[in-house]
Amino acid sequence: MTDLTNPAPSDGQDGHFAVKRPAISFEFFPPKTEEMERNLWETINRLAPLDPKFVSVTYGAGGSTRERTHSTISRILKETALLPAAHLTCVGASRGEIDEIVDRYHEVGVRHIVGLRGDPPGGIGTPYSTHPDGYQTSDALVAGIKKRHADIEVSVSAYPEKHPEARDFDADIDTLKAKVDAGATRAITQVFFDNDLYFRYLDRVRARGIDIPIVPGIMPMHNFKQARNFVTRTGTSVPDWLAEKFDGLDDDAETRKLVAATVAAGQVQKLAKRGVDTFHFYTMNRADLVFAISHLLGIRAKSAQKAA
Repeated sequence: MTDLTNPAPSDGQDGHFAVKRPAISFEFFPPKTEEMERNLWETINRLAPLDPKFVSVTYGAGGSTRERTHSTISRILKETALLPAAHLTCVGASRGEIDEIVDRYHEVGVRHIVGLRGDPPGGIGTPYSTHPDGYQTSDALVAGIKKRHADIEVSVSAYPEKHPEARDFDADIDTLKAKVDAGATRAITQVFFDNDLYFRYLDRVRARGIDIPIVPGIMPMHNFKQARNFVTRTGTSVPDWLAEKFDGLDDDAETRKLVAATVAAGQVQKLAKRGVDTFHFYTMNRADLVFAISHLLGIRAKSAQKAA
């Protein structure tokens, strides 16, 4: 990571110092309806000029969104200048089926996959199982992708509060180490709201000799109650101070939006001051808050961006 506490001087003549422009990436989910499709592409059009490093598209439990994910990825490749990363999980498919999906992505031009174990087919909190002939672990999936197409970059997940099913932190970091050894070159974290959790996790990871980028995953809380229910089921803690900021705003969407932008912007700016120079935003297919937060990070739209 770049040391943002000691930035290099700018080229300007006013004696001010310039901070390196952070790298950003965005996550989208494949739309289920025509209206959701229109909304997604409005979001993509709005965010594309911010020149993200890549944009990822999620993959439903049990491969339930497989074709919609592929369709969205293909359209991004055809109609925009963005670099798409396709999510892929171990759940609900044999090795042969997953290998075929990887081949299809490679054929259309995808060179980045986010390789995940995936949620249980019955949803978070239900017993986890993979296809009997499938990839059984995320590191096996990473190795399978790299063996098939060495030119595909593979990103993986990381958990500042440990994976909810991990025995302890050491076991969880063992899993991350296995994924790195299999060929992963980037890890994107689960959502967190306490920056100290991220930095403590980073210390643990580096102490194990893992030196790939650990990119913080940031989620602006468009709908606090809905988002809290989702993230807590995946092992993320929601501090009392954060809940208090949304207290009494259940029926006030506009104020919730302002509060959410303030909270997320504060989080990324504090991370940046401590040297973090790369951020991954869970957009929930909405552009407004992510665009505003990126602006506060010093990121400006590129007018020459190819339109979607």
